Amino acid sequence: MKISIMFKNINSSDSLKSHIHKKFDRLDKMLDNPAEAQVVVSVEKLWNIADINLNCGKIKIHAKEEVENNMYSAIDTLSDNVKLQIRKYKDKQRLHLSGGKDSLKENVMHIESPETIDG
Repeated sequence: MKISIMFKNINSSDSLKSHIHKKFDRLDKMLDNPAEAQVVVSVEKLWNIADINLNCGKIKIHAKEEVENNMYSAIDTLSDNVKLQIRKYKDKQRLHLSGGKDSLKENVMHIESPETIDG
């Protein structure tokens, strides 16, 4: 994964850069195609903000996390959020490609069965 990091209102540090690379290189294993990520790390008053734009083939993810007083926590939460979004996208693709539409219809019919509807 190609990661570009931009710092706003904060001094760049090697430990912060290595933490970002460590967290987001783990996500590269989940992706099928080569990915590009633009990470923006900034500080506004007491808020530490981590923002990412991730592009990988058809997957385009934008996420933003704001945490008070701890940039590392903001990056950790942001990577977890992106991981969930990737997993959600892959699950949707897997269901779509496997023909999981029948199971969706069965679930709808089960919910709308006469036993559950009062009337």
